[in-house]
Amino acid sequence: MGNTVYPGKHKLLKYNHFLDVEKSIIEVVSKEFYVTHGGEKVQLGINSEYRYIIVSPTEIYKDMFNLDREIVVVFSPYERIQARTLDVFEHVVRRHSTLRIEKICNVLISKDENVESSLTDLIKSEPESQIIIPFSYEELKRVDDQYFFRNRFRKYFYSRDLFAFEAPLKKDIYFFGRNDLIQELVNRFKSGENSGLFGLRKTGKTSLVNGIERNLQREGIQSIIIDCQDTSFNQRRWNEALHYMCVRVKSILNLSTSLPRESEFNEKNASIFFEEFLISCRDIKKIPLFFIFDEIENISRDTASSEHWRNGIDFALFWQTLRSIFQRNDRLLSYLIVGTNPTCVELPKIDSIDNPIFNHFQPTYIPGFEVRDTREMVRKLGRRMGLKFNEAVFSRLTEDFGGHPFLMRHVCSLISKNVSDKERPVDIDRLAYKKGKDDFMTNCSNYIEMIIVVLKEFYPDEYDMLSMLANEDFESFNGFAEMHHSYTSHLIGYGIIRKNRLGYDFNIDAVKDYIVGKDKYQKLRLTVQEKWSEISERRNRAEVKLRNIVRMVLMVSFGENKAKEKVLEIFGNPRKDRLKGSKYREIFDPNKSEIYFSDISKIISKNWDVFNHVFSRTKKDVFSTLEFINSSRVDAHAKEITDDEFSYFRVCMKNVEDDIEGF
Repeated sequence: MGNTVYPGKHKLLKYNHFLDVEKSIIEVVSKEFYVTHGGEKVQLGINSEYRYIIVSPTEIYKDMFNLDREIVVVFSPYERIQARTLDVFEHVVRRHSTLRIEKICNVLISKDENVESSLTDLIKSEPESQIIIPFSYEELKRVDDQYFFRNRFRKYFYSRDLFAFEAPLKKDIYFFGRNDLIQELVNRFKSGENSGLFGLRKTGKTSLVNGIERNLQREGIQSIIIDCQDTSFNQRRWNEALHYMCVRVKSILNLSTSLPRESEFNEKNASIFFEEFLISCRDIKKIPLFFIFDEIENISRDTASSEHWRNGIDFALFWQTLRSIFQRNDRLLSYLIVGTNPTCVELPKIDSIDNPIFNHFQPTYIPGFEVRDTREMVRKLGRRMGLKFNEAVFSRLTEDFGGHPFLMRHVCSLISKNVSDKERPVDIDRLAYKKGKDDFMTNCSNYIEMIIVVLKEFYPDEYDMLSMLANEDFESFNGFAEMHHSYTSHLIGYGIIRKNRLGYDFNIDAVKDYIVGKDKYQKLRLTVQEKWSEISERRNRAEVKLRNIVRMVLMVSFGENKAKEKVLEIFGNPRKDRLKGSKYREIFDPNKSEIYFSDISKIISKNWDVFNHVFSRTKKDVFSTLEFINSSRVDAHAKEITDDEFSYFRVCMKNVEDDIEGF
């Protein structure tokens, strides 16, 4: 048969243990796929029994859906499918781990005649489920349409967006890259070392934590994950938090070890009870305990929501306890601290107390994907959706988004939305990628804002440096970099910038583009022509918006006729007589009327009672601001504008833009 797969059945296929209706369905399936294995029974619980076969996809399925591994086909002989039905696929994969089994795609053949709608309801709460192609027993008793199977596969492959994952990944099936990092952190635990893992938002920290947990579980080691954003943990004082950890250990490890009540974990005894409990657990399990503190900001100084962690000394006392127990006992516990903000290990003091974990370990930053990781993720998911990405796209995607998997997946999701199901499979070239990227930067820049907000909140100086670098103010950037090496260490650690022999550059070009767009009016050392260009652009844009605001506010407040009178009163003659026959809306149309920036300023001032909710400052401040903006107009180009005047224009313009942004 060579490398080409034809429909049929393996000559040694055994399937006498199947029901008669299932045997006839296997005959139908064998006319579209090559049936290689008639699987044994799978018993789930007392009364649930399933049978399965394994099939090899033929050439058409390899071409259309990139299926080059064998597919599990499960028979469900029950009137309704249940959640446990989906567990059968995992049982089969484990049973045949040595075979090349397809993990993303499975086939379910059910006695449930409404299997498609039943499956849709079932997987709503399972976003990481495989692509499951459903069929009913009834519809497979006889198949007349030669494209029947193919169209059903097309429906479920091409209609699902495999790139659109928002929540942390809990399974290996859609987890790509970072396996070396997971192994490094696991090895540090096995060596009795502690670690800290940090990264910007949506870099996959919690997915990594879940990956570490799965990796250790395969070796029979159960990690204890402490979600620090859980109020049941972060609302407790430091000594009560130790008791909470003990309860978690008992629950996760399923131990019957006795534990003092929480009230006994007072400030004097909590450390003693905590240590005794951990020793008793270690003696039972014969392995050290591994604590993973996820979202560490929620119990860290200056960043926690609870007063006792944010401004008190609970953080110092909590880590004093863990650090001293760690140092006193060989192979009793290790911990991994995970978060966005590494200041918890950078602060030397908590008030007058030495920070117990200051420089306790070198923080590890989550790296971006290399091109090979991007290729593996995008190619594998894309081809399942009928998207064949050009090789050049992988490097462009990695460079533009710094290997940030969350951002790259969302760009690919937008690319997918631009392709109809009828067009698939389709090649995605550089033009298709550019459109997806442009769509992302136009409509999804909030994702970038969400990711870099940690810099704005906790490292404002570093964010200002990014703005300097983005706007090519290299002199100021390099000056800060020379004086404050820690500033650039954060930016490099987060993977936002990189340093080479020629200097610093952005590692995530999309962040640069976003900042340039956001902070485009903060660039320094402009020429006179550039200054006038900015003044004209911002003034004209604000004028259009102010005209619309004035028109709507007056009409809502006074009615159309009265509002028109108030505007014409400001105009005075001869414009008043010339425009009194115009419609109210036309008065604000510069193509049909003569309405100037100064008119808008006067209307607002004259009717301040109805406009005061629009602006955040006093009438006097707003009027003087608008008058200065009006005086800085494009027809005054012959006049030199000083740096002080230009700086004041920016202040005035920013105030007005902030006020009218929400209208």
